[in-house]
Amino acid sequence: MTMPYRRVGTTGLKVSALSFGAWVTFGNQIGGDVARDLMHTAYDAGVNFFDNAETYADGRAETVMGEILKNSGWRRSSYVLSSKVYFGAESEGPNEMGLSRKHVIEGCHACLRRLQTDYLDILFCHRPDPDTPVLETVRAMHDLIVQGKVLYWGTSEWSAAEINAAFAVCDKYNFHAPIVEQPQYNLFHRTRFERELTPVFKERGMGTTIWSPLASGLLTGKYNEGVPADSRLHMESLEWLRKRLTGFGAEKKLAAVKKYADLAARVGIPLPRLAIAWCLKNPQVSTVIMGASKVEQLHENLGALDIMDKLTPQVMAELDQISRAVAE
Repeated sequence: MTMPYRRVGTTGLKVSALSFGAWVTFGNQIGGDVARDLMHTAYDAGVNFFDNAETYADGRAETVMGEILKNSGWRRSSYVLSSKVYFGAESEGPNEMGLSRKHVIEGCHACLRRLQTDYLDILFCHRPDPDTPVLETVRAMHDLIVQGKVLYWGTSEWSAAEINAAFAVCDKYNFHAPIVEQPQYNLFHRTRFERELTPVFKERGMGTTIWSPLASGLLTGKYNEGVPADSRLHMESLEWLRKRLTGFGAEKKLAAVKKYADLAARVGIPLPRLAIAWCLKNPQVSTVIMGASKVEQLHENLGALDIMDKLTPQVMAELDQISRAVAE
């Protein structure tokens, strides 16, 4: 299936329905030739949105991606590049994280250096910052746009109230407003997106770049019998992720995964494709950010576009029934 492109909210910016992100993998699990092959595979399939953040692998993920983009030969206008500020990168000084004007500006400049680009298409505020007045953050984002270093800005994992507070400042001072939110969304994590945030997206004309469509791999079925010996979850830096997938409530979720797998088999769809296609069915989703450590995995995930018509109303109803019993 040809890659479809969706508008980011009510803006004129268009992103591929499936996109590629560097979280967890780039700079930690993979780099060099494998990272290059993944990005080229995605781009050749029509992916035009690449996502990153200052904190991914302490800045190394941006460095890896930046080198690939530099050597790719792709027109800069042919892809959309994003990064995020909040958590910091190499250091943890008191002013090297958060959403103060100092860190937003300096963090953006550092992202540009690591990614070897003159501007970011989207810069996200990676989390809300309770220690910084929202006016200060919004003004800094507005100024970066005015300077041409950022074309659009967005939020990530902000509450509806926090997003509305940012819009109130933008409305009052005629600042550039956020155009997009990057929340987690999948069959296990949907309540906040659908109940709290969707009304804001509709009212404010925001798009969404959703992350973790496979619930960090849980919805692939590969953890049904425990954590495989070659899994990335054995990496020391990902101990937090291993605890999330194997801790409290894991048995209930694994039981649901087996139900999802049974449904996928009955319909004739690989489970990962089913989970990604389910996310794409939501009209509030602008793009689903995929992650992969192998080209074969990426090809599998890209195949979600080919099975959209198999997610009939009956299949969607069955997925909803399973999901409602376990979803957060």
